[in-house]
Amino acid sequence: MDKESNVLAVFQKEARPLSAKEVADLTGLDKKDVDKIIKKLKASEQLDSPKRCYYQAK
Repeated sequence: MDKESNVLAVFQKEARPLSAKEVADLTGLDKKDVDKIIKKLKASEQLDSPKRCYYQAK
């Protein structure tokens, strides 16, 4: 599983909005990598941001 699909899987598994730090802790990835992946997923409209710095799968 590549990093992007791993991050998306965490968002889909959790039933609440997550911060980049929480996703980094759950995936074991570096927070900077998670930030880049979140930005890409948000641009492709796979993630939504219900409040500042928190994201969830659409």
